[in-house]
Amino acid sequence: MELMQAILERRSVRKFTDQPVSREILEKLADAALHAPSGRGSKTWKFTVVSNAEAIAKLCAAVGKALGRENYDMYKPVALIIPSNDPENDLAHDDNACALQNIFLAAYGFGVGSVWINQLRDCCDEPGVRAVLTELGIPENYEITGIAALGYADPDAPKGVYKEKGEVNFVE
Repeated sequence: MELMQAILERRSVRKFTDQPVSREILEKLADAALHAPSGRGSKTWKFTVVSNAEAIAKLCAAVGKALGRENYDMYKPVALIIPSNDPENDLAHDDNACALQNIFLAAYGFGVGSVWINQLRDCCDEPGVRAVLTELGIPENYEITGIAALGYADPDAPKGVYKEKGEVNFVE
């Protein structure tokens, strides 16, 4: 698949099937994340790949409790890639965002659906959420910018529509 095609066609998927994403594809998505740009080449990030349904459910429950949202489920993905980063790196959130974009585009190239889960940026230090993140091997002080929720798109999933917003200004 050509890169421009992936950029122009990829949309967030908010309803997944229960078909697992292979370990091979998850490894390639993690590799895509590792190859993302990083400010000053710092690469202080860590990527945690979770495909265990119980661990995903436990994280969803903790986040839902922190947000006061009963039955929070991150759209029921079969896998997550969680970029976390050292808060001492002042570009940590930017670096993680670049890594997430690489994951989303690579996932689309493999036919895997994805959606950015952004709630953890504000609640990753809530005690119940942090406890689950620690169980997953994420360092105690590392911050989360977003999560890549992954899975194969349910055929009944609403099709994302491109919304033209923003502005492009050329100065020649």
